[in-house]
Amino acid sequence: MGLKILIIPGLTLTEIPEQSVETMKTIAGADSEVVICEHANAHNHIVDADIVLGIVTPKLFSSAKKLRWVQSISSGVDSFMYPEFINSDVLLTSEKGLVGEHLADHAFGLLLTLTRQLAAARDLGPDSWNNRPELRAQEVELTGLNLGIIGFGGTGRAIARRGNAFGLKIRAIDKDVMAGTDSVKKVESTEALDDLLAWSDVLSICCPLTQETDKLINQATLSRLKPGAYIINVTRGEIIDEDSLVEALKSGHVRGAGLDVTPREPLPADSDLWRLPNVVMTPHTAGASQFRASRNLERFISNVEKFRQNLPLDGIINKIEGY
Repeated sequence: MGLKILIIPGLTLTEIPEQSVETMKTIAGADSEVVICEHANAHNHIVDADIVLGIVTPKLFSSAKKLRWVQSISSGVDSFMYPEFINSDVLLTSEKGLVGEHLADHAFGLLLTLTRQLAAARDLGPDSWNNRPELRAQEVELTGLNLGIIGFGGTGRAIARRGNAFGLKIRAIDKDVMAGTDSVKKVESTEALDDLLAWSDVLSICCPLTQETDKLINQATLSRLKPGAYIINVTRGEIIDEDSLVEALKSGHVRGAGLDVTPREPLPADSDLWRLPNVVMTPHTAGASQFRASRNLERFISNVEKFRQNLPLDGIINKIEGY
């Protein structure tokens, strides 16, 4: 009997090319079925689906009777971390390792907007010419500064490569034991967090949201951060405690923050983060790339073939660890 594959489009995967559908059908085998439907109608099809490409909410999961594997269309998988899914035998894969390049581009865009006073010059408009001395006095060169990276997966590695090109000195920590790279010769354990904070001129948050990283950057850890450091976050906003960050930004202990993600999303208009001059934010758009959808589809199609052959899938998520 063939496989039933259910595809639920979303923000990062809006359209499925017909050629991709035909390839899936061929790989899935005779009598297989590929169904594409919006989330609102997914409950009608997930009942007998073997595989899902998309986001499966707890309500949808409760209707799934045959589900064996889900590939997420979001890089973070915290939305899947509900007990029923975690404790099931359903496999979970994601775009893990595929989104780092454009997240790293965005991270450096935020950092340069702060260090080169790009936002300030834009906001001043024609009056910027009357403020040249002030703008120049605040501009910072990255060469020789210390870049500390928390989390050395695909995003952390991509940021390290860019940091190396900018002449930054780089250290990285990660919960998992892993080999170094050309940019970071030795990846340190999370036990080195306090030392990394005290050393960093730029702190880049590149880790997933888990129980261990929720509000990891808080009043206590910020107090150990090198005075005058910049913070950049393009992964998960909940890793930073909002009130603690606002306090550190107001005092100048944190020189600036570049945030694509925030502790509350969408961030309410009354948050002080909107009004602080040393903050630049984008509305969770770092994950956008003209290549993202095709990369995820290519992985999914490859994984369908591996699934049929009982081979290990790419981008597999440890549901207990949460990444």
